[in-house]
Amino acid sequence: MIAFVSSPYRGLRVALMAAASLALHACLTACHGDTHAEPVSGEAVLQGAQLIFPAGHPQLRLLKLEPARPSSAVDVALSAKLVWNEDRTQRLYPAFAGRVERIAADVGSVVKPGSLLAALASPDFGAAQADAARAEADHALTARQLQRQRELLAAGIVARRDVEQAEADAARAEAEQARAHARVRLYGGGSGVDQQLALRSSIGGVVVERNLNPGQELRPDQSGPGVPALFVVSDPSTLWVQIDARESEVGTLKPGSAFELEVPAYPGRRFTGQVTALADAIDPQTRTVKVRGRVDNAERLLKAEMLATAHVQRHPGEGVVVPASAVLLRGEKHWVFVSPKQGVFEAREVEQGAASGQQVVLRRGLEAGEQVVTDNALLLDRQMSVAQASAQPASAKASQQ
Repeated sequence: MIAFVSSPYRGLRVALMAAASLALHACLTACHGDTHAEPVSGEAVLQGAQLIFPAGHPQLRLLKLEPARPSSAVDVALSAKLVWNEDRTQRLYPAFAGRVERIAADVGSVVKPGSLLAALASPDFGAAQADAARAEADHALTARQLQRQRELLAAGIVARRDVEQAEADAARAEAEQARAHARVRLYGGGSGVDQQLALRSSIGGVVVERNLNPGQELRPDQSGPGVPALFVVSDPSTLWVQIDARESEVGTLKPGSAFELEVPAYPGRRFTGQVTALADAIDPQTRTVKVRGRVDNAERLLKAEMLATAHVQRHPGEGVVVPASAVLLRGEKHWVFVSPKQGVFEAREVEQGAASGQQVVLRRGLEAGEQVVTDNALLLDRQMSVAQASAQPASAKASQQ
């Protein structure tokens, strides 16, 4: 019975002796300031500015490392939007008041220069036609009067002054006839007065917008900013790209430089474009500059008003390139975690240069080939902060002793 009871106490005594031995070892280590101690409990320890993990620690599998690469072209992603090519787009507004009698084209219709889009009955346009007919009659009358005055002058019946007056009247009538006929021809009218106003396309393309219905009454004041056009005709074989570029990219996006366009509708596929114009002012609110580009759309895959991402290649010069996930921000300074050897990590302050959505150029603080932590760097930063906080009380206690 005694042997049965004493056995558990003997095991407890052995465990207490082992714990005391470990505590004595830790105390001696702290008292003598041994900076080369190996982790006893299997956890990471802080030695100077380095956080050291024992071999085979499970957390090492979570920390992905990549070497810093020499600086090369960096892919910079910028917000963009597709719009119609305004050089190949026509918007039609009513030039005269009238009523829509017939619609000859709808959205999606392919039209040629001069194609009829809609026919309107317009008394105002009829008045313009009447003005042209009246101007033609006045011109014919003044021409006959001038001929008569010249004949009388030759016979010595009228004075030279009367002939000159007839010549002036004829010239004014001719000018008025030209003006009135030009106005009628501008809007597709012919000879005679029929009050039929034809809306025609002056370019070839596709009807991409229609904003009128049969029987609708139109007025010429229904035009201007904010008012939709009756018809919008555009050639969709090319589109404009509106890019919002950061100030740092102004030197990269110059007229003639190339970029690649990516849209969510076609993941993995990029369309080649070219910068055509650059604004001379920066938006004070967003600190971006408007850049216009042109992209080929012969396959008609891209649509106006699509949101897109423009990719440009920026050459940063000196420095190294690392993934953007490797760079941490502490206050106003940037840091990365460097691994000089297996299981050893240290924080390094760096100077950031050009940046894109996936890559960052570091101008100072890191050399090409050095291994940096690219995954779970925040976890490592947190663990180092905890280790530093734990080391401060121990250091203070050791200094007091």
